[in-house]
Amino acid sequence: MQMKRLFALAGAFGLLASPAMAALPVGAKAPALVTKGALAGKDFTFDLKAALAKGPVVLYFYPKAFTQGCTLEAHAFAEAMPEFRAAGASVIGLSADDLPALRRFSTEACRNAFPVAVASAPTIKAYDVALNRDGVNTGLTERTSYVIGKDGRIVMVHSDMDWREHVKLTLAAVKALKSK
Repeated sequence: MQMKRLFALAGAFGLLASPAMAALPVGAKAPALVTKGALAGKDFTFDLKAALAKGPVVLYFYPKAFTQGCTLEAHAFAEAMPEFRAAGASVIGLSADDLPALRRFSTEACRNAFPVAVASAPTIKAYDVALNRDGVNTGLTERTSYVIGKDGRIVMVHSDMDWREHVKLTLAAVKALKSK
């Protein structure tokens, strides 16, 4: 019974599907993004343009707060935040979750280390991260990470429902930017 529930949950979040392919290619201009979110349980407004004025930005989209993969990914980003900061980059997680869930997730899973914010339907469409299951939009986001350079152009994309490579690959891309 427990195994059946696990497979049903995995299927619901597309974990058994093949890796998704993000439509925004390297070199494309990142769509404008202003949204509400939470950092350490406190509300804030995230503005991509303002964040890019300070350095590169890692936007990572995840399906649903407090699911196993999303929680593990948030922990991994939290542990790597000193390295992202040393490379001059900021990180923000985005999902279709509501603000109350994001407030809790920002403290419990993100460990107050980085913000998470609402990915609205227009944002999900603009970044082409809608999670579809059998051709039907689930209302969730795919697990896709973008590294955006200070010029607002996408320098790296990784789209895979397995969370384990997202931190390593985005950190490598950010460090490569710093060494240029």
